[in-house]
Amino acid sequence: MLFLDEFPEFARSALEALREPLESGLITIVRASQRCEFPARFQLVAAMNPCPCGYLGASAPACRCTPAQIARYQAKLSGPLLDRIDLHVQVPALPAADLLHAPPGESSATIRARCAAARERARQRQHSASAPESKAPFQLAPAAAEWLQTAATRLAWSARSTQRVLKIARTIADLDHSDMILTLHVAEAMHYRSAINLP
Repeated sequence: MLFLDEFPEFARSALEALREPLESGLITIVRASQRCEFPARFQLVAAMNPCPCGYLGASAPACRCTPAQIARYQAKLSGPLLDRIDLHVQVPALPAADLLHAPPGESSATIRARCAAARERARQRQHSASAPESKAPFQLAPAAAEWLQTAATRLAWSARSTQRVLKIARTIADLDHSDMILTLHVAEAMHYRSAINLP
């Protein structure tokens, strides 16, 4: 796992260099007549503030950044790089009272069991994908397919973005113990692509 905090503060050249390994799982180094490839399969987790001061959208203290500063800050992350990050989640600041009096959440063991069951569903589907009677790995309900096509057209998504939303929806359906990808699964997957404006 590669965790990058304050994501936009890294040099743009370093961030853009992540595009190839994120896509291919390899790092290629070319020097003179030599070309070397190294395995680089990793899970990227990145965190960033919504603006330079960090308070955009907060009720207090108020954000003191100008629209130009906010645009310049967010533009440090290119569309092609963001396009390769599957999940975009906004985490708003919580009042202290909400943090201190929050009900207990699910245990790690419960979440692990749910994830393991979803992975097993995916593994079984991939194992049987070569069988002549197997169904397509992305079993989209007609309404879900129409929803995704409309969203991809209106939001001008690239083919990569559309495919990644479909993969996320497939995972959500697996977590929901559903063989079919339904509209609600596509809608949730789309939500994870909308936290940052994508190309």
